[in-house]
Amino acid sequence: MATEPAGEEHIDLSLRPLDGGPGLRRRMRRFDSVDVLMERVDPAQVGQTAPEPARPRRRKVVVTGVGAISPLGGDAASTWEGLLAGVSGARELTGAEFAELPVKVAATAALDPADVLPRSQARTMNRSTQFAVLTAREAWSDAGLESAAVESERVGVSVGTIIGGAPVMVDAHRSLTDKGARRVSPHTTPMLVPNASAAHIAIELGARGEARTVVAACASGTEAIGLAVDRIRDGHVDVMVAGGTEAVITPEIMAGFANMRALSPAADGPEGAARPFDRDRDGFVLGEGAGFLVLEDEEHALARGARIYCEAAGWGVSADAHHMTAPEPEGTGIIEAVRKALDSAQAEAADVVHINAHATATPVGDAAEAAAVRSLFGPDAVPVTAPKGALGHLQGGAGGVEAVATVLTLHHGLIPPTAGLTEPEPDLGLDVVTGAPRALESPGVALSNSFGFGGHNAVLAFRSRAA
Repeated sequence: MATEPAGEEHIDLSLRPLDGGPGLRRRMRRFDSVDVLMERVDPAQVGQTAPEPARPRRRKVVVTGVGAISPLGGDAASTWEGLLAGVSGARELTGAEFAELPVKVAATAALDPADVLPRSQARTMNRSTQFAVLTAREAWSDAGLESAAVESERVGVSVGTIIGGAPVMVDAHRSLTDKGARRVSPHTTPMLVPNASAAHIAIELGARGEARTVVAACASGTEAIGLAVDRIRDGHVDVMVAGGTEAVITPEIMAGFANMRALSPAADGPEGAARPFDRDRDGFVLGEGAGFLVLEDEEHALARGARIYCEAAGWGVSADAHHMTAPEPEGTGIIEAVRKALDSAQAEAADVVHINAHATATPVGDAAEAAAVRSLFGPDAVPVTAPKGALGHLQGGAGGVEAVATVLTLHHGLIPPTAGLTEPEPDLGLDVVTGAPRALESPGVALSNSFGFGGHNAVLAFRSRAA
């Protein structure tokens, strides 16, 4: 007789006759009902085409709240004012930990979130999550939802980030090496995970519908917003708090980017180090911060009397499938993402009145984006701005802050100038706004572009309320 292996749980896999229990009887009754229905079919109706079911209503999504922390300001209003002024948020890094780096310029946030959050709360969050919580809180308040009666099960969160709490791992390793295992913080793992920001925002706002995290390199924040639009459109939720966040101005990350030659050497100092679309552009300035939108089903927003900035009309996404760090030179992936965004927004190229460019100020990246814009819209056809000249590159937070800027561009009818651009490269064939803000010529669709390492391309389409 066979014996069971010692220490292993025995699982009975023998076949037993069906016991005819209540579950089986319920299933059999369902089959009987189907048989009865089949018997009642009129033979004369066989072969006739059944009427198509009615399509569900295509829910319109609107923006009702904005929030931002950036190198230009500690909230959305001051960030917007800085963009209109065309100033740069880049600064010299003076800390001893940066002393040996080949590049010592970065666009640090204008607000330290640890100075605002209660210490008991801040110590359980990484810096990126701190940015996210404060910015989401601002957007929520701006939308008038603090006092509104909203079903928590119909509210969701969508956050884009690249590295999340990776700097926490660096700190933990230092503690382990210098002080021993017992000095590693018990908060290390929950602070480290990329979904920490989404989780903390959901806890902060009581959002019980869903909490999502998107990792798609520099397109992360934009994809997070696009996915949030879909969740509302498809009826899963009524409200989404969506955006991006990042805080990676650390010696390790700075050194890696510098050795890739992705960072501007900033030979002339912080001011003007980032020069999108400039003839002499030589790399980006690393930044930090977060930007969030409150997206809402239009009927839900109108029913509670919300102020509406614009419509979140659609979005598109594609992959270059070309190279890990370089874009496809002709911008074919970008073109595909823009076309999908316009299709999603039920718009045409002629409806586009403004483009918020990704434009990191790298030679190949700006050229690929310019090639795509020319192919889609023609040379010098649409006013373009590149906010990374002022903000630096906020990585996973870039799409969030730049979505806020695009929403405010439509709301106020003003396009911010591109900071750092003094000598536009003529071969790019773009109408880049420089010097001073420019008024939008008409209501319409504005695009916000984000492209990331690995060929991730994401484009948001916003529409003026008057369009």
